[in-house]
Amino acid sequence: MTALAHVGQAGGGGPTPPADDQERPGRRWVPYLLLLPGGLWLLVFFVVPLVQLFTVSLQSQFPGYPGYYYRDVNAGNYLRALTDFAPQFGRSLLFAALATFFAFVLAYPLAYAMAFKVGRWRNVMLIAVIAPFFTSFILRTVAWRQILADEGPVASTLNALHLLPGGHITETWAAVVAGLTYNFLPFMVLPIYASLERADHRVIEAGGDLYANGFTTFRTVTLPMSAPGVLAGTLLTFIPAAGDYVNADLLGADDTKMVGNVIESQFFKVLGGFPVAAALSFTLMALILAMVFVYVRRFGTEELL
Repeated sequence: MTALAHVGQAGGGGPTPPADDQERPGRRWVPYLLLLPGGLWLLVFFVVPLVQLFTVSLQSQFPGYPGYYYRDVNAGNYLRALTDFAPQFGRSLLFAALATFFAFVLAYPLAYAMAFKVGRWRNVMLIAVIAPFFTSFILRTVAWRQILADEGPVASTLNALHLLPGGHITETWAAVVAGLTYNFLPFMVLPIYASLERADHRVIEAGGDLYANGFTTFRTVTLPMSAPGVLAGTLLTFIPAAGDYVNADLLGADDTKMVGNVIESQFFKVLGGFPVAAALSFTLMALILAMVFVYVRRFGTEELL
C-alpha cells in the first residue's frame, strides 16, 4: 500500500493541496459586497438626482402658468444658458483659473517648506493649514470681507501708498479672486505636500552630486516628482472654485457675479427658472469636464491617467 501510494503521488504530479488553500466560491463576491454600500450611495444620491436634473433641464414652461412645466425635449434652455449668461460663464472660468494660479504660487513654497525645511514644526504648520476647515465656509468669507473692507488694514495701507485705484477692494473682481484663493488654498497645499513628503530625498540630493545648481535641481528633479500633487491640487481648486457663488455674492458686485450666482437665483428667486438653472448646471459641468480632460491628457501623469 505504501509503494502504491508513492507511485500514485509520483504519477499524479504531487499531493492535492488542502481544501483550505483552495479559493472558496463565495470569496469571489467579497470585493463586490465591499463596493455595494458606496455604489448604492452614489446611485441614490448622485446618479438618480443627476438624471432628474437632466430631465428638468429639458422641460418647457406651461403657457400662462408660471412655475408649471410639461415634459418635452426643449433644447432651447441650453441655448439660452449659453447666450444669455455667457459673461457669467466667462467670469467663472477666469476667476477660477486666477484663483488656482495664485493658490499654486502660495501653496508650493509652503508645501516645500513643510516637506523639507521646518523639521519639528511640520505638524504645527499642517494644523495651521487645516484649521480653517473647522470654521464655516460662509463665516470665513464674511471675515475676509471685513479684512478687505475700506476701513480695514489692507485697503487702508494700499490707499496710503496710492496703490489702490478706486479706493476700495470689496465689490471688485480682485476681492472675489482673493476670497476664492483663500478658501481653496488648503486643497492646493495638501496634495503638493503629500507628493513632496513621499519623494525620495536621495534622488534630489543626486542633483547636487551631479553639479546642478539649486534651481536646476528643482526644475528637473523636484518639480517633476511633485507633478501628481500639483495636478491633483489644481483640479481640487479649480473645479469647486468655478462653481462657487458664495465669494462672488459676499465679496463682489453685480458685475462680478459668476454662473453659480445665476444658478442660485434661477432656482430660488426666479419663478419658472428651474429648467434654465438645470441647463446652466449641466452646461457648467460639461465645460469643466472638457477642460479637465484636456488638462489631464496634456499635463497628467501615469498615476492619474
